[in-house]
Amino acid sequence: MAPIAAAAAALLLVCTGQTLAANPKPGPRQGVQTEASVAKPANGEAEARLIEIYQLIAKSQNRDALDKAGGLVRDLPNFQLAQLVYGDLLLGQTRPVKTMGDVPEALAKAGKSNLDELREESRRRIKALRERPVPGTIPSQFLALSGRSKHAIAVDTSRSRLYLFENTPSGLNLLADYYISVGKAGTAKVSEGDQRTPLGVYYVNSNLDRKTLKDFYGSGALPINYPNVLDTKRGRTGSGIWLHGTPPDQFSRPPQATDGCVVLANPDLDQIIRTVEVRSTPVVIAEQLKWVPSHSIRAEGRHFEEALFAWRNAKTAGDIGQILSFYTEDFNSNGKNLAQWTPSLKSELTETRGRTIQLKDVSYLRWTDTAETMVVTFGEVADGDRVGRTKRQYWIRQNNRWKIFFEGQM
Repeated sequence: MAPIAAAAAALLLVCTGQTLAANPKPGPRQGVQTEASVAKPANGEAEARLIEIYQLIAKSQNRDALDKAGGLVRDLPNFQLAQLVYGDLLLGQTRPVKTMGDVPEALAKAGKSNLDELREESRRRIKALRERPVPGTIPSQFLALSGRSKHAIAVDTSRSRLYLFENTPSGLNLLADYYISVGKAGTAKVSEGDQRTPLGVYYVNSNLDRKTLKDFYGSGALPINYPNVLDTKRGRTGSGIWLHGTPPDQFSRPPQATDGCVVLANPDLDQIIRTVEVRSTPVVIAEQLKWVPSHSIRAEGRHFEEALFAWRNAKTAGDIGQILSFYTEDFNSNGKNLAQWTPSLKSELTETRGRTIQLKDVSYLRWTDTAETMVVTFGEVADGDRVGRTKRQYWIRQNNRWKIFFEGQM
């Protein structure tokens, strides 16, 4: 076992004020932490087993914890954090373990970087699993999702956590959540090679065949559409931001370890790949997610919805001046400014010939940082037509009025 394989469970013990006693004797099961206070995730079997070990330690059931940890490292020898917990428990058979990384000073110095990373991974896993989303709440970005988006993903980088949702007729339902790693330099990507993970609203735009990938990317990869329209408007550069897996020698990576991608353990990524759909699955990446009651979320988007349908009504009326009032001065559509794009708009009006325009399968997702924006996707169909255009628009709130700064067909 590696020299640093001695101490992750101590993090939980420090939190609860306990120590691992040498040669523990069976006693009453008086744990500070309960099943309710650290919930097992619906998926992520390896993490669920790790948390079960933590719970046994908190209840002073160290022999049972040792047996469970031994089984976990036998099944997943590349799970470094599990190896660290197992080392703690072995050490606890001979003397008390009072601090995380309670090893001789020379060994602690030699393995300091790895030990610090594993400490942080353990801390974040426990924090995310103790501070669960309140039932009935969803991330505030998901104002409206059409039925075409069968699933949605939200990433909370402060908790190193990815949340997977199913979009049901009654709203978003949390299916599972997983530990993830992000960029070495953190988040808020600005430029190519800055080793930061972008923040914003994105979509899964492809599913790369595992056979075409290097082992480094693990069991697969789901690229997202970074840079999106807002990123490009703000001058952000870079490409190749993926959700992908881990190499064979690592079950998971430290919280900040990637070149900007979001990385999951391979079994967790496999579950996501089997579940989500290309092009229709939104991916929100936030520094910290704000969870709001799902029953109130549509009310928050009512002001924007009024603007969207006012634009639709203006387009139905065919008044080009009124329609253009909904667009920003710096509007851009795939390289065309507003003046260059206006002929395309007039052509669309000629096609509809005053017929009522219907908006089908409308989705709009909110992103708020220095400005409030909406990423909007819908089908645009004129009465009497069987099919229409699928469009994506980006809106921004200026002086309390919503305006469009990008529009394009998908």
